[in-house]
Amino acid sequence: MSTTLPGRLREAGELPAPLPVTPPPASARSRALRSRVRSALVHALLAGLTLAVLVPFVWMVSSSLKHDNQVFSVPVQWVPTEFVWSNYADIWTRIPMLTYLRNSLFLAVTITFLQVLTGSFAAYGFAKVRFPGRDVLFLAYIATIAVPWQAYMVPQYILMQKAGLTNTFTSLILLQAFGAFGVFLMRQYYMTIPDELCEAARIDGLSEYGIWARIVLPLSRPALASLALLTFVHTWNDYMGPFIYLTSNELWTVQLGLRSFVGLYDAEYAMIMTGSVISVLPILLVFLLGQRYFIQGIATAGMKG
Repeated sequence: MSTTLPGRLREAGELPAPLPVTPPPASARSRALRSRVRSALVHALLAGLTLAVLVPFVWMVSSSLKHDNQVFSVPVQWVPTEFVWSNYADIWTRIPMLTYLRNSLFLAVTITFLQVLTGSFAAYGFAKVRFPGRDVLFLAYIATIAVPWQAYMVPQYILMQKAGLTNTFTSLILLQAFGAFGVFLMRQYYMTIPDELCEAARIDGLSEYGIWARIVLPLSRPALASLALLTFVHTWNDYMGPFIYLTSNELWTVQLGLRSFVGLYDAEYAMIMTGSVISVLPILLVFLLGQRYFIQGIATAGMKG
């Protein structure tokens, strides 16, 4: 005789017997097992690729804490036998590192601001303003991406030289303030914004400048962040541009300054690695701050158009 209430009710016929629990079919279990194995393999592959990408950075940091004769030792010493922390103090006195960083920061911020401004404004015209020949002009402008910089490097330099702008930041700023890639990226993102918003604003009497500034730009923060990050990184790491146009040491960027440790017969590799680690930190900081917008902007830039 059952002593519990459900048992007494079941014996009295007022509560149905519980249904037997049947295990899932073998095919369902095998599919679940295969899914877990596939997920584990994908995660292991991604972890391996991440470690492979981080290897050069880890080697750079490790080399910055060594002596010059230990940087290229065989086998590779991932953990230095002696941590030479003085490298990070000596580099500021060996070269004007602060000046180089300031010059790089000025060029990167200025060129990034101008490229975001001009790229977003031109992209609005190609995406939301209808005029004859718009698509043909856009394709012709984007086609300039396929032309290598080496093809027009000499004519650009002659032009800047005739204008008296060599050995100045102005030459680099003028040459890099406009970019076809930025126009393409922003235009593709603008195509995802409904045209009805712009049409309603035009009916309300808002000008094209007002539509661009008050409606389109606030909705394009992910694309703006993506373009800003890509431009900042490219300008910060640029070597050939400053190498060609900047001859005065007080105008050098950090990439040119690191070349000071390369001598005629030898190079101070430990100092080069120390400067490289310092030069990477601003890029790492910018990426960490704009990572969310960067991924969102790249993921949605090609959804339409």
